[in-house]
Amino acid sequence: MKRIATLLLGGALSACTVGPHDLDAHASLPPAPVAQRFAPATGPSQATRIAPVPADWWRSFGNAQLDALVDEALAHATDIAVADAALRQAQEQAGATAGSALPQVDASYQAERQRVSNALSPAVADQNQQLYTLHTAQVTVAYGLDLFGGTRARIRSARAAAAVQGHRLDAARASVVANLVQAVIQRAALADQIAAARTSITVNRDILQALTRQQQLGAVGAADIATQQTALAGAESALPPLIRAEEHQRVMIGTLIGRAAGSDLPALPTLASLILPAELPLALPSDLVARRPDVLAAQAQLEGAGADVGTAIAARLPSIQLSASAGGIAQRFPDMFASGNPFWALIGGITQPIFHAGALRHQQRAAEAALDGAKAQYRAAVLQAFGDVSDALTGLATDADALDAATRASMASGRALTFVQRQLALGDVGTLALLNATGADAQARSQLVQARAARLTDTVALFQAAGGPIAAAR
Repeated sequence: MKRIATLLLGGALSACTVGPHDLDAHASLPPAPVAQRFAPATGPSQATRIAPVPADWWRSFGNAQLDALVDEALAHATDIAVADAALRQAQEQAGATAGSALPQVDASYQAERQRVSNALSPAVADQNQQLYTLHTAQVTVAYGLDLFGGTRARIRSARAAAAVQGHRLDAARASVVANLVQAVIQRAALADQIAAARTSITVNRDILQALTRQQQLGAVGAADIATQQTALAGAESALPPLIRAEEHQRVMIGTLIGRAAGSDLPALPTLASLILPAELPLALPSDLVARRPDVLAAQAQLEGAGADVGTAIAARLPSIQLSASAGGIAQRFPDMFASGNPFWALIGGITQPIFHAGALRHQQRAAEAALDGAKAQYRAAVLQAFGDVSDALTGLATDADALDAATRASMASGRALTFVQRQLALGDVGTLALLNATGADAQARSQLVQARAARLTDTVALFQAAGGPIAAAR
């Protein structure tokens, strides 16, 4: 009965766990979002609905070239490879930490050749033997009773660290995909802007040639020619920055898919080939915090910080270590386990920290401060998630208005430039009116391209803000 009572008491003590029990970061949730519709008069409409964001949301743009780029990025992006290696490292460290909760068994063998002085008594039975060999083999078992849950707390902390890395891997995939799609959109928009700039250069050259012919006929003077030459030079100077920006986006795309700068890229989508998704899924606040990788990583980090507090508290409490060893020792290897040569030992010890100059108390306070910081980081991650969704929705709403204005401006500037060119041919207007018309038309074309790209970019931002994990490459 005493033995049974002792076992029950030991089990009860081993079930004791110290540490914080309240890990609620008290992060407030906003009201549920309301379905919205973005319907510009001159472009396709979009509408939000309460639904989870699909894991392969980029396929909503309906472009096979984009899908192929994303698949390549998921397979070869260096950021994903780094996050994956960090996850595997954290998982192995968690496994190693979990091993400390189980008994540790070690086997050893030692051979010793020694000569001692006649004045010393040797370790063998023959007092006249000063030169001898000893063979020792033994097995040692050590086990620390986890009375107050310190070991279990370390295991929870290690597993939480692995969970953090797992969510960071999900965040890396989501970031790589979103950055790639946005780079593809920006490159396509810059390609259209380059085409518009070259069209503007062509128009200005045609106008300069027309004015040169009129100058030969005496209809215009040198001032008009100089003015148009200035306009042509201005149009030509706008082209190099666009080419540089477009090439930069190509380098970014290559980096994201794991290709060095200057390498050949797969076929890249044009802006016109990207379909604007008509339906935009929008997660409820509770679903958003349960799916978004950065929020989940902050939550796992909070759990790990709570476990670290438990570890620090347990370090100030008594600890019990049990160990046992058994083996044999003899002058000849075959005789190690002969009669009289085997040995064994059982050792039990308890340790209670008495004085560590306040180190253990300060370690506990440091862990508690880290827990407070983890709670604040979790609240910040939640607020950031809702802020990203709100910014994306605001961008989509304003993008529709901007597209309407840019479309009207482009159409009006094109008509105005045509009229001014006709009037100039008839001699009804001067070069100043033509200069204003060509400049306004070039600016309106660029703004229209940017407005179309902004709708696509903000759609990507909403997918990223409200989205969850993305599956690994197959």
